[in-house]
Amino acid sequence: MVGRLIQSAKSAYQYPLIFKQLWHTPRVQAPDQEIVYRDLKRFTYLQIRERIGRLASALSKAGVAPGDTVGVLDWDSHRFLEAFFAIPMMGAVLQTVNVRLSPEQIAYTIDHAGASTLLVNDEFVGLLEGIRSRLPKVKRLIVMSDRPVPQTGSLSFVSEYETLLAAASPDYDFPDFDENTQATTFYTTGTTGQPKGVYYSHRQLVLHSICGLAQFGMAEQQGRFCRDDVYMPITPMFHVHAWGFPWSATLAGVKQVYPGRYEPAMLVKLIKNEGVTFTHGVPTILQMLLDAAASAKADLKGLKMVIGGSALPKALAKRALEAGIDIFAGYGMSETGPLAAVSHVRSKDLTGDPDGEVEFRAKAGIAGPLVDLRIVDPDMKSVPHDGKTAGEIVLRSPWLTQGYFNNPEGSEQLWAGGYLHTSDIATVDANGYVHITDRIKDVIKTGGEWVSSLQIEDLISQCAGVAEVAVIGVKDDRWGERPLALVVKRAADANGVSDAAIKSHLKTFADQGIISKYGIPEKILFIDSIPKTSVGKINKKELRERYGDM
Repeated sequence: MVGRLIQSAKSAYQYPLIFKQLWHTPRVQAPDQEIVYRDLKRFTYLQIRERIGRLASALSKAGVAPGDTVGVLDWDSHRFLEAFFAIPMMGAVLQTVNVRLSPEQIAYTIDHAGASTLLVNDEFVGLLEGIRSRLPKVKRLIVMSDRPVPQTGSLSFVSEYETLLAAASPDYDFPDFDENTQATTFYTTGTTGQPKGVYYSHRQLVLHSICGLAQFGMAEQQGRFCRDDVYMPITPMFHVHAWGFPWSATLAGVKQVYPGRYEPAMLVKLIKNEGVTFTHGVPTILQMLLDAAASAKADLKGLKMVIGGSALPKALAKRALEAGIDIFAGYGMSETGPLAAVSHVRSKDLTGDPDGEVEFRAKAGIAGPLVDLRIVDPDMKSVPHDGKTAGEIVLRSPWLTQGYFNNPEGSEQLWAGGYLHTSDIATVDANGYVHITDRIKDVIKTGGEWVSSLQIEDLISQCAGVAEVAVIGVKDDRWGERPLALVVKRAADANGVSDAAIKSHLKTFADQGIISKYGIPEKILFIDSIPKTSVGKINKKELRERYGDM
């Protein structure tokens, strides 16, 4: 033992970092603040807190006990927010089920997590009917719906969500327990094998919520999140807890808006009618939002938006800035909770020049409070902070997942050498700004050099007429690999983009030494759409399967 442990009075309260503690501040300081669901329902914070008590009482009466896993299949809603709190607060485990996975993967994740109870939006009844026989551990189903009469199909439900809450007591006595108790689990998909279960404790997620507020409150002018904001997620609540913001937003007592299924017109309507000022999503969501706002002739000035999940293309960032959005990137992954770094721009660099600012806004950013972020070589030695030398990002922080659920081999690989391995290749400059250059598996090894697929994608996206682009490596007998560009034309000016125009555009950067000449693809394919993963990222695994032999 090193140092002297503190002495506690016999009657001193040993304060555990558990979810129920997040409610002390908003109950007193923002009791009448609003939580809005689409254009359908409005609640105050005190009403939501009462409903959390009712949900816990109803689940307990139905047979859910501490340690049980309860899965939720829903779009972003007030119901999901209530489950975010009630299930972990009663000592059970919340499983946020990714409803965009294949039916086979959904069945696997629910069974692997050991869920005994499912809360099911009736939009997914048909899906559940198809996999019910593969869920032997599921004992009870509860249906949720926006309709007056929910659709139940052939399934047997304990009851309907609102009926259960109406009959339950709001005065559930949420107990204290060990802060290291598991609070949540969800599943992340990789390039091979079944989805992997990622899990978090109360302590980890409470610290993540607090440090998230600290991280977004440290910027003086740009990218701030404060109690005067209006928050709406456009990252699904089943994906890394909507990046933890529902818990942080509740702790801050801000107005919250939940949009349900992501429909572009509804998102724009809610942003304008409810005064949304802070959101987050992947690049495809940003593009969808910009297009929808343009169609509706809606003004998005004043909106702050964090982009993660995939690299933020500079051309898309400039378009967002021109629309008046305070756009910036964040960095993290399912295994990191996810917040690791945010691309806040230092005040001295807020020049108002979009070309200059996107250089900062599109980077992974600077590490957040309590995050030990290193860029290392294969021997785990730190690389120079020169903005040029690349290595893998490895991490330590209090909220990183401690492994994969019931997967000891994968867990040890994740934590090899005592740091969490991200498989992301990056550089870091003297000011601590991290720039992702590629995923290890996506780096293209050609002509004796490593070519960054992300860099080539970013440059091609700046060509007029390009709506979307993905770059993958394909086999080449002479060079080992060569980049292949897959391009979706923008409908408005599709005639202005061609194979020759893109190659000429890239050649100017090769002539300046910005990219290697090997980074210019020999082949450019124009396709109708680029496949995405369940959370909106470019699905390069599928692209390699489709086009890898070309």
